[in-house]
Amino acid sequence: QVQLVESGGGLVQAGGSLRLSCAASGSIASINAMGWYRQAPGKQRELVASITAGGMTKYVDSVKGRFTISRDNAKNTVYLQMNSLKPEDTTVYICYANVVEARGTWYTAGLDYWGQGTQVTVSS
Repeated sequence: QVQLVESGGGLVQAGGSLRLSCAASGSIASINAMGWYRQAPGKQRELVASITAGGMTKYVDSVKGRFTISRDNAKNTVYLQMNSLKPEDTTVYICYANVVEARGTWYTAGLDYWGQGTQVTVSS
């Protein structure tokens, strides 16, 4: 089994910054893509940013130029640096990882795991 533990959410004024972290632990052989989703009440879950094992990144248009995703493969951790925050960024942010697990003498295909979510609130 694999666990994802997030930290770094909170309350910030518009224009401020927050840094989210998500650490994966468990029977990890390797991690493929990692990333962050967000989901506002009554809305569909939205992929905010993702990063491959090789460091290729993607962002939703609404955060380009303001958010930066990065990862530390040695620590199995993904980060989301959020700058110039806006009230419309307010919601729960959820990290995910596509993990290849080591199970004894064999390995699984990539399996998706999700964190518990961390609240980001941006006041105007």
